[in-house]
Amino acid sequence: MRPPSLTTRRVAAVSVSLVLAAGAAACGPEDNDAKSSGGDSTPHKGGTLTVLNSNPQQDFDPARLYTSGGGNVPSLVFRTLTTRNRENGAAGAEVVPDLATDTGRPNKDATVWTYTLKAGLKYEDGTAITSADIKYGIERSFAPELSGGAPYLRDWLVGAADYQGPYKDKKGLAAIGTPDARTIVFHLNKPEGEFPFLATQTQFTPVPKAKDTGTKYEEHPVSSGPYKVVTNENDGEHLVLERNTYWSASTDAERKAYPDRIDVKSGLDSSVINQRLSASQGADTAAVTTDTNLGPAELAKVTGDKELASRVGTGHFGYTNYIAFNPTVKPFDNVKVRQAISYAIDRSSVVNAAGGSALAESATTFLPNQKSFGYEPYDLFPAGATGNAAKAKELLKQAGYLNGLTVTLTHSNAKDFETSPEIATAIQDALKKAGITVKLQGLEDNDYSDTIHSVKTEPGFFLAHWGADWPSGGPFLAPIFDGRQIVKDGANFNTGLLNDKSVNDEIDAINKLTDLDAAAKRWGALDKKIGEQALTVPLFHPVYKRLYGKDIKNVVISDWTGVLDISQVAVK
Repeated sequence: MRPPSLTTRRVAAVSVSLVLAAGAAACGPEDNDAKSSGGDSTPHKGGTLTVLNSNPQQDFDPARLYTSGGGNVPSLVFRTLTTRNRENGAAGAEVVPDLATDTGRPNKDATVWTYTLKAGLKYEDGTAITSADIKYGIERSFAPELSGGAPYLRDWLVGAADYQGPYKDKKGLAAIGTPDARTIVFHLNKPEGEFPFLATQTQFTPVPKAKDTGTKYEEHPVSSGPYKVVTNENDGEHLVLERNTYWSASTDAERKAYPDRIDVKSGLDSSVINQRLSASQGADTAAVTTDTNLGPAELAKVTGDKELASRVGTGHFGYTNYIAFNPTVKPFDNVKVRQAISYAIDRSSVVNAAGGSALAESATTFLPNQKSFGYEPYDLFPAGATGNAAKAKELLKQAGYLNGLTVTLTHSNAKDFETSPEIATAIQDALKKAGITVKLQGLEDNDYSDTIHSVKTEPGFFLAHWGADWPSGGPFLAPIFDGRQIVKDGANFNTGLLNDKSVNDEIDAINKLTDLDAAAKRWGALDKKIGEQALTVPLFHPVYKRLYGKDIKNVVISDWTGVLDISQVAVK
């Protein structure tokens, strides 16, 4: 999942303004049950929840959204075959049933997955949800005019590579079978033990064919969740959700749906959002944000105020900020140069540039430091807290650079504390101690993204980041290191252009496993094996700190999303 805002990711992947969330063992907020001003922390039904966001909830169509675990606001309206477990910390990184009775039943080699829908599922108009609706919802996500969602199904489903959606090809996808109204069967090209995770994506939302209005469907998608859309202004800038009276908690163990109404206001400046949440007056006493972090200066103010500090949720999400090398560009074709830079990095200064240790945790592994990813601690090029300039100089001499060298580091000019000038400058200062002169090349955000994600224009040395489509090593390592995922004429994320048969084969072998604990251990081992090639320098995993209003109760922050889950929040 390439970064930006968790609302429409790409979390992965590409939503975004930074997704939000990353980290280590984690945990939820400092206080999982937010205390109301009245002292009663018991959640009750009723009231209006206000959501204050920077990024509009654009393309509010399940076919077009690219989310992690179904997203935050989207999952209030769109139910899927499976979903994320709505629990704090590591328990929240598990996949659980949603519309289906279980997380899926694979055949022996995980190339066929069968699901049975729960009985009594209904849309907002009271009509029954059927397996044919889920099949149709997936098929319409292949239509070019509804593009933008997770790309996996085109690759995974048999015969789906060239499918153009039901508007052009009414025969549909033979790879998806619906033998009866409650059964749906998926036939895959290859073993995929993590199919239950993919089934959390909004493309698995049921869509009644008779109500499909194509590109206008986003204006009033038919709800299968606890809330329905009553207002959608300016392509998601203002969304108002009210109760879907046909939703039944008896079929949905995950969403609490306490508020009667949810008012999502977007397009706000991040400083304004934090000011309003800090003041917590009027409707803002019952307000949250799903995409705006506290910055370093704001966090310092909050930390000094006991009342404000009690209203900060802390979260971790599978996300890594790193230096990327293109080994086809000199001098980065020399592994000793890449190793030298790895040793020279001063992670303390990088963490400070990212906002300090409260907002960033130093990283020496590419995989995030969470169990679900298969995290295995390693530090192949130990630089200590402030860099090992002597070891870096030694390696440069071995590489033939007796008098050091000069390189250019490409970064974004966006003020995101991730790939921005602050981080680049910290790296520049650290490498100078090792005899490496770094020239900085800052690009505007769109130019930066286009440049680093094109094989034709990818620089030799640049800042990058990656977030998880789901909490596992698969969607984290494969897009970056599987040689078969190198895209020569489109958006490419395999920054090191690695095409190592042993790596590709191990990815395939792990994907066959339906025992996710066993798979996690092998993802961790593979991460270390790839790390030996020094194609990246992991820098830090972000930590997310979000304010919420005085009347917010039942704060739940999982390691899957790293942010407050509004399906659990109460305002009374």
